[in-house]
Amino acid sequence: MGLLTFSLNLTLDGCVDHQEGIADDETHAFFTHLMDEGGAMLWGRVTYEMMESYWPAVARGDVEAPPAMREWAVELEAKPKYVVSSTREDFPWTNSHRISGDLREGVQKLKDATAAGVLLGSGKLATELDRLDLIDEYKFLVHPRIAGHGPTLYQSGLPGTRQLELLSAKPLRNGAMAMHYRRAR
Repeated sequence: MGLLTFSLNLTLDGCVDHQEGIADDETHAFFTHLMDEGGAMLWGRVTYEMMESYWPAVARGDVEAPPAMREWAVELEAKPKYVVSSTREDFPWTNSHRISGDLREGVQKLKDATAAGVLLGSGKLATELDRLDLIDEYKFLVHPRIAGHGPTLYQSGLPGTRQLELLSAKPLRNGAMAMHYRRAR
């Protein structure tokens, strides 16, 4: 069984708006490395649609992008992508698959079938999966910014505090801090 790892950019005040992070080569290389380590990506429908609206065009070369962004896009194109959705049924982006029905069962089956692990990149979905005790690890890239607005991490709350064990903390040259935690059970 693979681990479910929640990974996201966030600011010091917990903002997870994708436009508030530092989008440079170092950040994209960090997330490309995370994606390489995992066997599949997992998103909610809204995050999937945001990603689908941009990254396939970068992978095809239809959009100008620095090498690190193009590398991310090409690797993302090939990576299995799973989407939790109760409303959308058609997912034409290469290697995209729908998870519907019982959330716990669907995500547990994905974890069981993906020995290399699953990388989760949706904040709202992470809240639901954390409520179901399905998240094993957290790899956050904390940016040296205070956004002063939302959305924020776990905005809709959890039933209780999650105890985490720090596995590593690594500063990036751009000032961001890569934090790796494991769920203390």
